[in-house]
Amino acid sequence: MSDLPVVGAQLTVLDLDRYRDWLFEKNRDLELPEFCMADILRSPDVFIDMAREKLDGWDGRLGIHGPFSGFDLHSGDRDIQAVIQTRMDQALDVCDKLGAVQMVIHSPYDPWDRDNLDLRPKTRENRAAAIVKNLKPALRRAEDQGVTLVLENIKDCEPRDRMMVVEAADSPALRLSVDTGHAHWAHTMCGAPPADRFIGLAGDKLGHVHLQDTDGYADRHWHLGAGNIPWHGVMEAIKDTKANPHLIVEINDFDRLIESVSYLESLGLAQ
Repeated sequence: MSDLPVVGAQLTVLDLDRYRDWLFEKNRDLELPEFCMADILRSPDVFIDMAREKLDGWDGRLGIHGPFSGFDLHSGDRDIQAVIQTRMDQALDVCDKLGAVQMVIHSPYDPWDRDNLDLRPKTRENRAAAIVKNLKPALRRAEDQGVTLVLENIKDCEPRDRMMVVEAADSPALRLSVDTGHAHWAHTMCGAPPADRFIGLAGDKLGHVHLQDTDGYADRHWHLGAGNIPWHGVMEAIKDTKANPHLIVEINDFDRLIESVSYLESLGLAQ
């Protein structure tokens, strides 16, 4: 049996039938994206029931993409804080009903933060503390449920900022996610480290990777091989962390999913 990492995918509930054999063959990691949307979180049961039926007999690791729209995790506005906690509770309800063990959440850091948070003493530390404060109720519940929240780089240019959040939280329920396309955009357009460095700096706190390709100009979510991300370096960095992250192909064109994984196979990097 190959010792290469097994790659999974982000698929909507409606696409599960189409890729059932591919998922089940190796019990590949799966991420369901629907539950990032507030309207679905308000009434999720129809999607939950469909997913449970379609995944009967599958024994892979299940995650969901959690809510992110309309709020930043460091918000000091009590009304927004209440929204954050409500959305997190709704998403953790979904995890409980589905048996999901992971939820992706979005980092609020951006290029402005990289260049300005050190203008005053403790501002960077205070930003991390504000994020942890807003996540604390969800983290306590996630610990009890056996769910891990993974903090994904979005517009981040300094990978150490998210690590500061994880260290400040000091919870087994919070780990790091790296999106290769987001990291490559930040590297190309904003002078951030390359994607493999984002991964390497996560170390054993790496819990999740979104695999997507891009030319570095925008958040393309192209199939793997269509852009210019150096995949040998990315996959070697994942291996060197000694972590066991969920490996999720996250592309816009689901028709190219198996082609994307076959591309990594052709390079001798994954299966």
